[in-house]
Amino acid sequence: MSDLEIREVPESGLGHVLDLADLVFHHRTDDDDRERTLWLPRRGERIGAYDGDVLAGQLVALPMRLAVPGALLGCSAITMVGVLPTHRRRGVLTAMIERMHADAVAAGRPVAALWASQAQIYGRYGFGQADRALTVEVDTSRPMAFKVEPDPRPLRLVERDRAPEVLGPIHERMLRRRPGGLVRDPEWWDKAILPRVDEHDEGATEPRIVVMDGEPGGYAVYRTKGDDAGAVVRLDELTADTAEVEAALWRFLASIDLTGRIQAGSRPVDDLLPLLAADPDQVELKGDRGALWVRLIDLPAALEARGWAAGDSLVIEVSDTRLPANDGRWRLTTGAAPRCERTGDDPDLTVGVAELGAVYLGGLDVRRLVRAGQVTEHTPGAAQRLHAALEVPLAPHTDDNF
Repeated sequence: MSDLEIREVPESGLGHVLDLADLVFHHRTDDDDRERTLWLPRRGERIGAYDGDVLAGQLVALPMRLAVPGALLGCSAITMVGVLPTHRRRGVLTAMIERMHADAVAAGRPVAALWASQAQIYGRYGFGQADRALTVEVDTSRPMAFKVEPDPRPLRLVERDRAPEVLGPIHERMLRRRPGGLVRDPEWWDKAILPRVDEHDEGATEPRIVVMDGEPGGYAVYRTKGDDAGAVVRLDELTADTAEVEAALWRFLASIDLTGRIQAGSRPVDDLLPLLAADPDQVELKGDRGALWVRLIDLPAALEARGWAAGDSLVIEVSDTRLPANDGRWRLTTGAAPRCERTGDDPDLTVGVAELGAVYLGGLDVRRLVRAGQVTEHTPGAAQRLHAALEVPLAPHTDDNF
């Protein structure tokens, strides 16, 4: 790394950011797509690794707020990470992540999060896979019935430009119940959630939005696309306050004329649809994949900000070779007034910071990590006690792909 300089990528270098992303992710971005994509690096803190005037590596940190149990926490949402193939194995990624850590600490953002294109890389940097997502396909070639009576109130279609105003309050209610999502401003709704053209599926329509107003309420964002097997409804997001509202939204999607399937690429692992459908054979779970990865940057701040389901006091020995300020023994007091303070007491549990990030949102059972040999339990029952404190009513889920 001695011949490379880590510095901010200026606004004038945004084109180079897109060029490097195209190279490392094997994309070809045409001129129209470039204009649609520039907003993302423009919004973020752009960390570049320069070899002279050549941008050899990059990392974009988006200052966001992440829904964690009981709180909305400052988060560096990491995206567009890449290193030129000519500059690999020279510590470029390590240097950029170290700069990201320092910037996050200075800005008061205790956690970072990312979607991993290569999962094996980020565990080495202290990220843990904190939630998972289901891929669901629904056969709507015949009418769909439900085990609960769908909410009878009317649904309405909403213009895309009104999404932040209409959908925002419903989404904010979900963030209070289910960890893993990001707080959205109008630009995020417009460009990240509801782009007119889906860069991954340009044959799909513009987004359609259907909403049930009021509280309880809910909404669905979907696109449609024709193929050789008939038109498909592609569900991008469905959020509802109650099972009855959720059933009403699914019933609407299942009854769209001239379509025979719903494809949902990202649903929470505790999705209600398999339980709501009167005929479970209409609902097929096609896959289960890793989603958001979380990194605790300021460990005591992150643990004290989180809500806890049970009160307890445990000594946790944390291993964090990347951020020595996190390394060592901590007495974690959970409950209504959580505290995380250094201690010299014997540990109840020993855990790596990546594993702590994996359980932080409540989606992974720490007892499984003990059984897998990734967490060491020194005090019998300590893992069960930590599991009880970490428990969340709804599994974490992330509809924000960045």
